[in-house]
This record gives sequence, structure tokens and C-alpha cells, in this order.
Amino acid sequence: MRSLDETLQFVADLQAAHSIDAVQDKFLALSSHYGLDRVLVGTLPDSGLRPEAKKAHLLTYTWPEEWLDHYVNEDYFDCDPLAKVIRHDPRPAPWRGAGSMQGLSPRAQLMFDEASEFNIKQGLVLPIITLESDIVFVSLAGETLDIDPLEIGTLHLAASHTATRALQLSQIAIAQRARPELTARERECIRWAALGKSEWEISQILGISEHTSEKHLLSAKSKLGAVNRVQAVAEAIRLGYIT
Repeated sequence: MRSLDETLQFVADLQAAHSIDAVQDKFLALSSHYGLDRVLVGTLPDSGLRPEAKKAHLLTYTWPEEWLDHYVNEDYFDCDPLAKVIRHDPRPAPWRGAGSMQGLSPRAQLMFDEASEFNIKQGLVLPIITLESDIVFVSLAGETLDIDPLEIGTLHLAASHTATRALQLSQIAIAQRARPELTARERECIRWAALGKSEWEISQILGISEHTSEKHLLSAKSKLGAVNRVQAVAEAIRLGYIT
């Protein structure tokens, strides 16, 4: 992303992506130019959480599963100096292995040594602060780190857009999992109700009895958690049943 046009195209490509994996791949295509071919995107968990609960904060990753499980099981997050850095400093944090970091605890030293066995030897952590003041981090790693300091800002901008899109898709997936399932008839009835049709008019349009159309609308209203027809229509629109 060396020009405005490339930056705009990258952002457009992210918005066109409809899965977190696709977002991840587009960002990796950029970061791999700098020797960073492993990515991990997540929200910053509280330190008091159980290790497996911390892993649930990850949105996407291409780090080796074996290493990530080991990192979680050993609860290395609490001793990871990079985690402490991004909690207190929103600037990008390049790192080049344990040998270049001062004042490491024996446990942190062991963590870096073990990470190097999985070719995670150098990297860059890019913190992003959301509008809600939450911290999202994009952690990049590889065997080498070959990036001009002036280009780190560009990568940080790309990471910000990547994390934002990943969060959006994650929230959409959560909403869809919680989405009530309306039957085909319930969807038809609520769509006609949105156009102002009465139960009798809906029954004539669909070729069913007025009692049946009323029953379908009542069922849809109940599933949508609505207290009246107006609220049911509004909720159906919010959930994508009516476009």
C-alpha cells in the first residue's frame, strides 16, 4: 500500500469480504511482503480470566495450533511482555526475539525460546483502540522482520481496517446464531404486514384463512420478542427478514 489508490482498494477489498478467513487472507497478502506470515487478531482479555476463556477472545489466527494451545495452557499471556506493552501503549511494538529484550522473567524467556521452535522468532504487535475504548490487537510474526520503520505506520493503518472488519463479521455471526428461525409462512406474513396489510388482506394474498394468517403473525411476533405488530416488523427488518 504505497499509494492512496492502493490503500482505498485494500479497504474496499476488506469491506467486500464476507468471512473472517477472507479478511485474514487479504491482510496476510500484505504483511507477508515484510516477512510476517503469521497473524493473530483478537480483543485484549482481562488478566483474571481462565486460560481457555482468553482463547475465546481470538477472532482469527494462522499461528500453529500446537503452539497456540501450548501458549494458552501455560497461560503465557500473563507473563508475555508484549501483552503488557499493548495494554498501556497504543503504538506499534516490533520485537526481535528474547535476546533483544531486556529484563525478561525466566518464564517469559522460556516462552520466547519455545516460540522460536515454531519459527515465531520476530514480529510486530499493532494495538488498535476502538470507539468503545476496547483494545484490539493484531500480532504478526515470522522468521524475519523486514520492514522500514516508515512503513510500520502504513501496516498499522491496514491492521486497523482489518481488525474493524473482523469485529464486524464476528458480531454478525453472533447475531445470526441468536437469530430466531421464522418459518416460510411467518416470513411471508410479516413481510406483508410491513406493507400495511391486515390479517384478512394477507389471507387473501396467500390463499389461507384469516385465522391462519393471524396465527402466523402471532407466532412471528412471539419469536421476535415483540409486543405489537410495529415492533415485530422493526425487529424483522433488523434481523434481515425484510429488506
